[in-house]
Formats: sequence, C-alpha cells, structure tokens
Amino acid sequence: FFSLLSVRKKRVIISFIITLLSTMAYKFLTNQSEMKTLKEDMKKLREEMKNHKGNIDKMSTVNQQIMEKNMKYMRHSMRPLLFTFIPIILIFSWLKVTFLPDGDLFSWGFSLWPWGMGIGWLWTYLLSSIVFSILIRKLFKIH
Repeated sequence: FFSLLSVRKKRVIISFIITLLSTMAYKFLTNQSEMKTLKEDMKKLREEMKNHKGNIDKMSTVNQQIMEKNMKYMRHSMRPLLFTFIPIILIFSWLKVTFLPDGDLFSWGFSLWPWGMGIGWLWTYLLSSIVFSILIRKLFKIH
C-alpha cells in the first residue's frame, strides 16, 4: 500500500506518524495534570502582573514567580526529549537518505533563502508536523 502512494503523500504520512509518536510520548512521559496546573498558574500570574503595571516591586515579585513556574514546566517537558531524541535523529537520517534524491516537494523556479528552489523533505516535515502537532494536541488535550 505504502509503495503505491506518491512521494508527497509518503512525506506527509511519515510526518504525521513521527509527530503522533513524539506527541504521545510527551503525553505519557509528563504529568499532564501538573503541566495543566503550571500553565494555569502562569496565566493567573500574567494577569496579576497586568494589574500591577505601575508597581515595579510587585511586578518583579510576580515575574520571579512566573519564572519559577516556567522552569518547573520546562523541566517536566524535557523528560520526553530524552526518550525521543535518538529515535528521531535516526528517523531523520533515514528520511534524508530516502527522500533527498526525490528532489523538492514544491518548486517555484527561483532560489529563495532559506529554502532554495523549493520545499524539500525537511521543510515538508517541519511544516506538516507543526499542523499535525497542533491538531493532535487539541484532540488529545495535551498540555
């Protein structure tokens, strides 16, 4: 079945699969309830900071609290990276070897920095993974 698909469709399907796997790893390797709480706390603190625009002391105190919450959030979100980094590097190596000879997915006939003459396998992955990641995160309520 996969061999019957066009190169464009293969690239998009592979992007979806990689994005799905890495997003699911993120979901199951992080404490989602704690991540949600941290996000909500940071949002409340940002609102509080807006209310104290004239008070520099209060703003710096609130800003420090936001930075602490943000550091906790980042610490939790780095854990899935430890598990997905090596497999994704290996998959990217395979993608390059497999799809680089196929050329650009879209070509516009002139060189445009940073893309060159068109969108190749890497840009196809990046653009489609952004879209898929947004959709998957909304669908599975990932924080």
